[in-house]
Amino acid sequence: MTISITFASLNSMIPTLLSGDESNLYSVLIRGRHGIGKSWVAYQTASGLTWDEAKNKTCPIKDGQTPLPVVEIRASQMTEGDLLGLPSPHEVTVNGEKAASLRPFSWLVKACTEPVVLFLDEVDRATTEVRQGFFQLGDSRQINGWKLHPGSVVFGAVNGGVHAAQYQVADMDPAELDRWVCFDVEPSIEDWLNWGKTEVHTLIWDFINQNRDHLEHKGEFEPGVVYPSRRSWHRLSNTLGKVNMLDDESPDLGLLFNLSHGFVGFEAAVSFRDFVENYERQVTVEDILIHGKIEKTKDFGLVEHVALIEKIDATDVFKKPIEDAQIVNLVSYFDVLPAEARMKLFTTLTAANSQVSAENGSRFHGELVKQGKVQEFIKLLGSKE
Repeated sequence: MTISITFASLNSMIPTLLSGDESNLYSVLIRGRHGIGKSWVAYQTASGLTWDEAKNKTCPIKDGQTPLPVVEIRASQMTEGDLLGLPSPHEVTVNGEKAASLRPFSWLVKACTEPVVLFLDEVDRATTEVRQGFFQLGDSRQINGWKLHPGSVVFGAVNGGVHAAQYQVADMDPAELDRWVCFDVEPSIEDWLNWGKTEVHTLIWDFINQNRDHLEHKGEFEPGVVYPSRRSWHRLSNTLGKVNMLDDESPDLGLLFNLSHGFVGFEAAVSFRDFVENYERQVTVEDILIHGKIEKTKDFGLVEHVALIEKIDATDVFKKPIEDAQIVNLVSYFDVLPAEARMKLFTTLTAANSQVSAENGSRFHGELVKQGKVQEFIKLLGSKE
């Protein structure tokens, strides 16, 4: 039986696995579907680790310290010679006899002479000889006599595991897997939405938040069909952002559809085009918090209200002191919400678990009292006990 975990769960375990001296640094293998962000884990990990020369170990990074660089290698493109190196013109003497030597490639020299995150992508698409060469990395942290730097950590990524049947990849036998600490990752939509706050255009973020089935394809893959993935939405955002198409008040919808179709496939592209066409009629965060245009939500159901609350939360506005006028508008919005969305709004408002969120919650409660609506709030809390 295989259990999948989210990226949030994996990230919480990484510091335990990779912080410490060389004897406690284990090679981590991430297994999951394509386009979910497996490589992002390696880069995110590198940004949070540093090498402490005095303590001679890898440690969580602090302000002002230098993060570990990432050395990324596509194992699927490697040959056995990429592990062993090329013949060197310099001979060596072994037991009095001259022998040829091999000069390793730069990626291995770097990982052996300085602390890095060595990221081996597409391990299960590599040849058997290459994968067997990785055995030593797991056992003794070395290849062909070249030993990794004490601070270097190794990540691998594969499409195998529970999803292997959907891909043309090699099976990794038990002896091979035993060299890795293996994690099957099935990221949640919240993983992507939290990441996407700063990585994709707001319009694409709003679309995925309100049309979550289009984030990625979960069923069987038909040959030759383009499907959406977490990676393809990010690439589409970058492409459309380069020509400012998503900020254009009257974008060319035909061009938008054709570009989107190439990245995320037909069905997602149709929905995204329609979403963009009607985006001006979408309720914005400013409509609620600043302008108090609560009437724009009169036709909303529970799903739309929850999506709007999540859109407000994505701006991180609740992590800062909220202005008095915005508190008044939030209470007005609270008044029109169904019960489930009311609880969603209040828990989101106070979710940061900080002094600021506590003060915002207190002021929100005070405005409810002022407007004579506190009994509805107390009743709501009582229904959740």
